[in-house]
Amino acid sequence: MSFDYHEPTSIREAVELGARFGAESRFLAGGTDLMVQIHRGRCMPRQVVSLHRVPGLDAIDVDGTIALGALVTHRRLERAPAFQGALRALVESAEVIGGHQIRNVATVGGNVVNASPAADVVPVLLTLEATVTCLGPGGERTLPLDGFASGPGVTARRPDELLTRVAFPRLPERSATAFLKAGRRRAMEISLVCVAARVTLDPRLERCEDVRIALGAVAPTAIRARAAERSLEGHALTEETMREAARIAGTECRPISDVRASARYRALLVTNLVPRALARCAERIRGGVS
Repeated sequence: MSFDYHEPTSIREAVELGARFGAESRFLAGGTDLMVQIHRGRCMPRQVVSLHRVPGLDAIDVDGTIALGALVTHRRLERAPAFQGALRALVESAEVIGGHQIRNVATVGGNVVNASPAADVVPVLLTLEATVTCLGPGGERTLPLDGFASGPGVTARRPDELLTRVAFPRLPERSATAFLKAGRRRAMEISLVCVAARVTLDPRLERCEDVRIALGAVAPTAIRARAAERSLEGHALTEETMREAARIAGTECRPISDVRASARYRALLVTNLVPRALARCAERIRGGVS
């Protein structure tokens, strides 16, 4: 497969190239998914627009709303001091993606745009109620991440748009996050199931003021377990309430059977991982990580 390769040096130039070539082009960020797809014949662009020389897309902004540029790598997420406390789930999800070489180049924007149901960082971003910003010839659009992907590899991004950043609000006090992944290996393995949770406790650290649960690899896209969330709001995080939330989450997912695991096993993993993720959030809040 041959293609023309372009290296714009500004966001404006990148957007102009995307608009000129439209659906026959692909933006290249880390390339860890795109180049594999091209090699296997699953994607055959006539034009590839590299983002490596475009300034400003690799920034992490933690003043006020937290913003991750599309070219922020998973290694940057692992090492960012701002994510070592209440936002620890970002680190936990980033550090199990591929090996060191992959994490040095794979990007947050690529993880979102690739729209894999098993993407590890996306469930964490869903619990943080993240938005994505796309820039095209018609201007800038900011969309909720929840619903941005409508199926494997399918998103609301238009062919002539460039995803520039992912953003989410700062967490309130008494909050924490957690991420757990089930696979045959800790890293360098596609998730059989992954679970992200975000919990905010009341001032007495007894009841849930707010809770978010997201699941990966159990539906055509990463999903929020909204009924499970509602079952916990206003209640204490006890073994009983967490088990019930896990049971409900298990009914909300739509896993498939494939060569790596059966649908039934994936549903069982959800019921096992959800209480662990919730308990880890509570432990972190009470331990003062936030």
